Amino acid sequence: MALPTLPTPTGPHPVGTTSIHLADVSRPDPWVTHVPTRELMISVWYPTARPAGPRAPYLTRAESERVLAGQEAIAPDSLSSVRTHAFPDAPLAPGPGRLPLIVLSPGFTRPRASLTSIAEDLASHGYVAVAIDHTHETAATAFPDGRVAAFALGGSPRTPEFWRKVKTGRARDASFVLDQLLGGDPPWAGAARLAPDRIGMAGHSAGGAATIAAMVADERIRAGADVDGSTDPLIPDTGLDRPFLFLGREGQYSPGDGPAADTWARDWPLLTGWKRWLVVAGAKHPSFTDLGLLADQLGMPLGATTSGSRTMTITRTCLRAFFDRHLRDAGHPSFDHLTAEHPEVRTCRPPGLPADSGWR
Repeated sequence: MALPTLPTPTGPHPVGTTSIHLADVSRPDPWVTHVPTRELMISVWYPTARPAGPRAPYLTRAESERVLAGQEAIAPDSLSSVRTHAFPDAPLAPGPGRLPLIVLSPGFTRPRASLTSIAEDLASHGYVAVAIDHTHETAATAFPDGRVAAFALGGSPRTPEFWRKVKTGRARDASFVLDQLLGGDPPWAGAARLAPDRIGMAGHSAGGAATIAAMVADERIRAGADVDGSTDPLIPDTGLDRPFLFLGREGQYSPGDGPAADTWARDWPLLTGWKRWLVVAGAKHPSFTDLGLLADQLGMPLGATTSGSRTMTITRTCLRAFFDRHLRDAGHPSFDHLTAEHPEVRTCRPPGLPADSGWR
């Protein structure tokens, strides 16, 4: 069987990548009380002009085995052989301009690698994308010294307080990563090229909901997107006036679909800047990540009627158009023509709101 492969990035630039270990000595780990420092692994994807050598690995064998634990129909190391399109430690493409930065937060239990297709595509269009492993919330996080931090929350009751802690903790992780990249001694040589006034964030599931928490806490994040994640009531009564995109699956996040969609309807009036609410027909929850298209390739389809590769095409296109509009001042048609070009996508308005409500 052919090796599982991520979709080719659509932009004009080859893509470089690097992984970085960060340690926040100002706070203990929120989940493992005896660990005095919050340690994180991040991956950075960026445009390069000199691609060379082998492609970057997707996951280590140890990470793959833990992510696939319980999936008896798939070889445990299957995700360590996924073909990516980025070149490890290739130099950042030269140029005088500053580059917009997108922070990416994966779903609960999912590794940062699950957003690689999105990150590679953004980097191929001239963005820098940074995905965070939220340690102990994911199945496994491998550190450079050989340690592998395991998922530590199997016995935690899934109460509203638990999920709020997840989302607000991820917001702190995101702000710490920004502090490191934008500070005086950044851990990545390309950080001097980052545009501090053009920062966005997007995430899947809990990572999407954490994007709201991060924007409320950190005004550096100028635009945000929640992909298929139900939210907590974190937006203050004064509202959140920066651009925001909801992108989810039809049947779960269409207005009136139930508790998950109700969280978006609750937040909608409090989003006082530019906003859109899109749903995708035929998608399942993992369809918006690499796991949807890899499941198709590995012979374990998710039951979606829209393929994983097609949903990833839609996800990459919508996110890039959103950030182009709000971090690069791209023209209006770059976003609002998407629904015409992608018939699986439907634009929603919560019931009871006037037709022109919130459209800026």
